[in-house]
Amino acid sequence: MKIIIIGDGKVGHKLAKQLSEEEHDLVLIDHKAAKLKNSTDELDIIGMEGDGANHEVLLDAGVEEADLAIACTSSDSMNMMCCLLAKKLGAKKTIARVRNPVYYQQMYLIKDDLRLSMAVNPELAVAEEISRVLIFPSATKIETFAKGKVELVEFKLTDQSPIIGLSLEELSRKYTSSVLICAVQRNQEVIIPGGSFVLQQGDKINIASSHKGIEQFFKVTGKLKNRVKTVLICGGGRVSFYLAQKLSNLHIEVKIIERDYDRCLELCELLPQVTVIHGDATDHELLEEEGIDRADAFVALTGIDEENIIVSMYAKTKKVSKIITKVNSEALTNIVDNLGLDTIVSPKTVTADTIVGYVRAMQNSLASANIETVYRLINNQIEAIEFIIREKTFYTDISIKDMELKENLLIVCIVRNRKIIIPDGDDILKVNDSVIVVTTCQHVNDLKDIFKIQG
Repeated sequence: MKIIIIGDGKVGHKLAKQLSEEEHDLVLIDHKAAKLKNSTDELDIIGMEGDGANHEVLLDAGVEEADLAIACTSSDSMNMMCCLLAKKLGAKKTIARVRNPVYYQQMYLIKDDLRLSMAVNPELAVAEEISRVLIFPSATKIETFAKGKVELVEFKLTDQSPIIGLSLEELSRKYTSSVLICAVQRNQEVIIPGGSFVLQQGDKINIASSHKGIEQFFKVTGKLKNRVKTVLICGGGRVSFYLAQKLSNLHIEVKIIERDYDRCLELCELLPQVTVIHGDATDHELLEEEGIDRADAFVALTGIDEENIIVSMYAKTKKVSKIITKVNSEALTNIVDNLGLDTIVSPKTVTADTIVGYVRAMQNSLASANIETVYRLINNQIEAIEFIIREKTFYTDISIKDMELKENLLIVCIVRNRKIIIPDGDDILKVNDSVIVVTTCQHVNDLKDIFKIQG
């Protein structure tokens, strides 16, 4: 597809990288020549210097032939203007990044007038991801499929885990739980495991099931943690605002530490149920005064990655049971993983994954099985993809054991008439099923792509 990206910031660059890997025809527009040069040197894309809200620049970029225009500059109003203009000039679909809570809350009123296909709020998306993990603190990461009916949960095996040393076949017999272990990271290797695979200490595993099924699995294996009741948040930016709002609505006690006094006053007015502390979150004495050692969870959300890592490491020394760290830099993410900080969140990654999922769905709009949801997991080494089977085809109504599936790929879950099926070899795929697949393969754009022979 022909895609125009306006804005070569963190999100724009991440998007350009992911979409160029999928061999789309990309044009990246930015007014900073040096940034563009770095991107065009690194990626197989066309760079165009200029203002994305200028119709001449958009025409030069070929907007009238574009399947999609994505505006992700630092300005919400600029993004909305770019999308409106791109649509007027012939772009088939448009996506705008909208971060301001006031704008985003009113988006339903103006989305049609702006002719937007999608509005993405990175901070809200990250807050939702963090709140899911805090509600289920045994996990380090949670993604949802089939409108929330299925969860894909990541957690790490510690030396106390009773499932260490068991093969997946033994695990299934011993605990008879309705979950499927669908991916394992061992050191730097990612494995789609078979029944003979033996779990080891330090493995980071992904399991799929309903929320109830995963909760039951954690309960019988001794991994279920107590519900989070108190949360200490460092940094008072937009992610903190959205997160505190969600947690306070769940009657969880929240404290925010923010160094900017005016922002503290603003947060006090917006979040009357939340305690807002004016101070420096990197001050260890302040953290102790505000009860870091009594907090059930600690969330580092300042605007500086290094600060977030440092205060999270301090929280770890204080034995806080749940620590979540915001890190945007991909280079730092790999370092943090080795420090034992298991739950890392990134607004740019969440935004890019959301938009890439939308692009995949666009590609398959006329196919028999459409992509509904896409998540990249374990440092982008595997993908979890949800498909909807729209019509009868060569892979419907035959048992999974008779299918010739590609290597490094697993059918994880089937959702049929609201029922969640963890499949075995005798299960079949039917029209209208939601099918969730986990794979290390690249470019799985349709359900037919998982088969060695496609019809």
